[in-house]
Amino acid sequence: MRWMESETNGANQTVVTEFVLLGLHEHHNLEMVLFVLCLGIYSVNVLGNALLIGLNMLDPRLHTPMYFFLSNLALMDISGTSSFVPLMLVNFLETQSTISFPGCALQMYLTLALGSTECVLLAMMACDRYVAICQPLRYSELMNSQTCTWMAVLSWGAGFANSLLHSNLTWSLPFCGHNIINHFFCEILAVLKLACGDISLNTLLTVVSAVVLTLAPLLFIFLSYVCILTAILRVPSAAGRHKAFSTCSAHLTVVVIFYGTLSFMYFKPKAKELNLDKLIALFYGVVTPSLNPIIYSLRNAELKAATIALLKGDLSRKMSCFPVVL
Repeated sequence: MRWMESETNGANQTVVTEFVLLGLHEHHNLEMVLFVLCLGIYSVNVLGNALLIGLNMLDPRLHTPMYFFLSNLALMDISGTSSFVPLMLVNFLETQSTISFPGCALQMYLTLALGSTECVLLAMMACDRYVAICQPLRYSELMNSQTCTWMAVLSWGAGFANSLLHSNLTWSLPFCGHNIINHFFCEILAVLKLACGDISLNTLLTVVSAVVLTLAPLLFIFLSYVCILTAILRVPSAAGRHKAFSTCSAHLTVVVIFYGTLSFMYFKPKAKELNLDKLIALFYGVVTPSLNPIIYSLRNAELKAATIALLKGDLSRKMSCFPVVL
């Protein structure tokens, strides 16, 4: 544990220079089990999402708006987990886990930014599915390359701008010697508990950003699928209805898992055992992103075909020399 003494207006003030990540150090055997599990799941996450990105780049059949957004989601999942999992794995093997003040600030910024970005991106993907099913004749016109790029930029920009605002407010607070974070990583709510100043503005900003970047996208997704289901039910043949729904079932599954886990983590009654809350947060941060490539691979015939072609070595022969057209 390290801190510095600084003199401000004639009075000594303790300045934190590093934080201790408590994790589950009182249950070292459990941490060894979590090390093995998280290492395996993180490897699946990185390899699976990297494979999705690679397939989307290599196979011309996947050069469509849906797979463009899927590549963004895959990159987001790799980046989000990589912002805290490698250090967490190292800390599982240590008797005491520490992180520097700048390292904690960067970790908090990235995890919050990428989590917020995913909420917005899932709404953009719902918009893509809405246009594909409810406006099929205008799909190419509405979801052109420029539109898709701007939708992706808006998703990333909103998430990172939100995190920048939170980070500036959080790290402007005084931290008067309390440096033990009761979590596996520098999660914003766990960090705010250590501040010795007024956090009312931070609390207000958290509520506002939750409404704008979490609940508003969820409402948009819900309304989009109401319209999608209405359009699907109007299709006369059962085969047509099944084909239409299959194009959005993977996205709907990802949304249910993402928001279901998020809601359970933040809106459930507070557990008497704090370790349970940390384990739920760990599941949300590590397991959920690794499920996305599995879900899309199982529920998408085009991805299955591209994967089989890659395994057979046929994909390189089918690659097009023309530019990507969204």
